[in-house]
Amino acid sequence: MTPLALPLDGSSTDILAVANSPILWICGLGVFAVIIIQSVIYIRAARKAAPAAGMTEAELKTSFRSGAIAAIGPSLAVVLVAVALLALFGTPAVLVRIGLIGSAAYETGAANISATTMGAALGANTYTQQVFAVAFFAMSLGGAMWMLATLIFTPILKRGGHKLAKVNPAIMTVVPAAALLAAFISLGTAELPKSAAHVVTLLSAAAVMGLCVFLSKKLAKNWLREWGLGFAILAGLAVAYFAHGAGLGPVA
Repeated sequence: MTPLALPLDGSSTDILAVANSPILWICGLGVFAVIIIQSVIYIRAARKAAPAAGMTEAELKTSFRSGAIAAIGPSLAVVLVAVALLALFGTPAVLVRIGLIGSAAYETGAANISATTMGAALGANTYTQQVFAVAFFAMSLGGAMWMLATLIFTPILKRGGHKLAKVNPAIMTVVPAAALLAAFISLGTAELPKSAAHVVTLLSAAAVMGLCVFLSKKLAKNWLREWGLGFAILAGLAVAYFAHGAGLGPVA
């Protein structure tokens, strides 16, 4: 057997024998190499475009730092979910799917649907290597469509943005901010009906974020604004833990 050969047995429930195979590790490392290269390209492009946008080097560093700090909270949530999925999908698949797309709900949903169509259930004794292969393919295919949609529609939306800017330059200042605000409000309010724990968690995180913004202005401490989202997410995790322990309801 060659080093990259897979111990395939469609009826076997030894999922990790296939899920942690060398070929998947190579593919996973390749994906992360592409992500790192893209990040370097974007950072260099931002540095070149900063003077034309009227941004100083200090402002550019602040924006990079703010983005990095703001990514800690969401990344932590993804990591916690990823750890729970290692037994189902193996390390390479989790690194590629959850790390690349970042939507654990979508990935597990796609895997569960594909497994159900084969009369199996994730983690059950019907979850064989064959089912894993189909589930992983469904997850990968769905993720590929996300990327293709972004590749196709981004230029189209960019042209539309240029036309709107010609009609009224202020529109392109308001629309992105409004879209971002609406997206976060939609995600937040969708959690409220689930349980009292969700309500308490959301309100607590919002209060911490508001307090950080207020103190940053009051004390002239810009770092509080940069770290605000990270503090809010950590506070939300802590409140969710204690709210769940207090019996206020399940925490997703």
